[in-house]
Amino acid sequence: MDIFKRLLGLARPHAGRFMIALGCMLVVGASTSSLAFLVQPALDDIFLRKDTQTLFWVPIAVVLIYAAKGLCSYGQTVLMNQIGLRVVADLRNKLYQQIQKQSLSFFTKHPTGVLMSRITNDVGSLQGSVSEAVTSIFKDSFSLIGLVFVIFYRDWQLAAIAMFIFPLIIYPIAKFGKKMRSLATRSQITMGTLTTLLHETISGTRIVKAFGMEDYENKRFSEENERLFRLNIKSVSINAASSPFMEFLGGIGIAVIVFYGGLQVIKGGATPGTFFSFLAALILLYEPVKRLTNVNNTIQQGIAGAERVFSIIDMEPEISNSEQAVSLPRISRGIDIENVTFRYEETPVLKDINLSIKSGEVVAFVGMSGGGKTTLVNLIPRFYDVSAGRLLIDGHDVRDVTVESLREQIAMVTQQTILFNDTVKNNIAYGDIQRSEEEIIQAAQAAYAHDFIMQLPLGYDTIIGEQGTKLSGGERQRISIARAILKDAPILILDEATSSLDTEAEIEVQKALDNLMAGRTTLMIAHRLSTIRNADRIIVLVNGKIVEEGTHEYLLDRKGEYFKLYQMQFSEEDDTSASPPR
Repeated sequence: MDIFKRLLGLARPHAGRFMIALGCMLVVGASTSSLAFLVQPALDDIFLRKDTQTLFWVPIAVVLIYAAKGLCSYGQTVLMNQIGLRVVADLRNKLYQQIQKQSLSFFTKHPTGVLMSRITNDVGSLQGSVSEAVTSIFKDSFSLIGLVFVIFYRDWQLAAIAMFIFPLIIYPIAKFGKKMRSLATRSQITMGTLTTLLHETISGTRIVKAFGMEDYENKRFSEENERLFRLNIKSVSINAASSPFMEFLGGIGIAVIVFYGGLQVIKGGATPGTFFSFLAALILLYEPVKRLTNVNNTIQQGIAGAERVFSIIDMEPEISNSEQAVSLPRISRGIDIENVTFRYEETPVLKDINLSIKSGEVVAFVGMSGGGKTTLVNLIPRFYDVSAGRLLIDGHDVRDVTVESLREQIAMVTQQTILFNDTVKNNIAYGDIQRSEEEIIQAAQAAYAHDFIMQLPLGYDTIIGEQGTKLSGGERQRISIARAILKDAPILILDEATSSLDTEAEIEVQKALDNLMAGRTTLMIAHRLSTIRNADRIIVLVNGKIVEEGTHEYLLDRKGEYFKLYQMQFSEEDDTSASPPR
């Protein structure tokens, strides 16, 4: 019930609209019971007593009742769906914003497809709980109260017999609801897995085709799809069983009432009109009860989705501003890493790192895969927080400054170029889309991207496709470099920015990078050691520790870890016995 209360709490800003809808539901409920009430004068006064006055006003009353019921039914349906859709839209926004606040570790624990399923399927399942279920609860409850009044008013003894059936209904309703909630949770989990499969295979379709794994992926998808099918069939079966079961119980009650009530009429204890008015109210009474049973199933499905949605909304971001956080001024002195240790869960990734980087210095990080290069660099923009030690920028601990002002100081160009299915112009201006066209063109020119952009069908207004699929690798990288140039941040992080490019593309990209690096504090993660010869310092990381640092020539002369890496790479690139060039 706490989850349901939270859902109702989201509807609180729409209280005025809800009250109007509630009034409409009250009229609909009263109309239903009024129709049952009119059965008695219609039978007794018109057909038995042949009263012409009653013959005149009863049809008019029926028309007015149906007119009021139709108008109010339309009003409450529109109003409640407006509230439900608005709550769902607000909740979807809130969930998305909460996901955006999370640190990188959150995304390693939650696959993309699962998060997509939370935002689309799980949130969507709540609309039934917020609009349809709430509508039915109030509307059918009003009808229930009115009809119960009619049956007790007409014959309290018959009403008491009818009410005996209701306690028998409560237990199966609870059982149906519990089963539906369990199935709904399992269905939503399976849908998340299915969405993850879709995302992986569609985005990785080149690899799937290159390795001839279409049949394998088809089988994986079919198995998950079949699992979802079976769960949905179970849900349909339970939902379908609840209504006939309710009707059967209702049939038992009506059979008993017909026998007892008919006996009363035969004995003269009640008029036919009184009995049939009672019977009409009783028959109408079972309809809202049956709908309320189905509403319980809808609510349980919604609650299952809500639990998954609120589990994300209630999750506190690992990276957030402290209460004393201040804005970080533009870097002028440098970056200091003091006794930094970082663990991912329980696994140590970095161990007691100490390093000082001067403002404007170019520092390269090298080492074998898994050595901690990327992790160390990711601590600077607070994608992760240190497990121990401090990371300072101009003497400010990065945990004591606002995340926004910290990241304003940092631009990134990564090996995996992230572009969006938007125009070239908007991709370059990403981060500040208000930048002028002149500034965007200047950034593109500095990144050696202007010429190929002008050859695109619509120039800077060309849509480049998902992940920039309409561009070559080198063109995509130069767009991302132009984006970093336009940001004009004092700290630059280059994460193997040229490692995936061919030689020709690398030359163009390297010229763009030279323009980007000018006057900036640059941290480079390099796979190709030839790209970092001119770095002011090279830091060698092995198993999360700094084992060497110095210039390219100094480290080669030492013949340590860097020399081994360089010799290994040179041997791979040139199968000769010559010594590596200086």
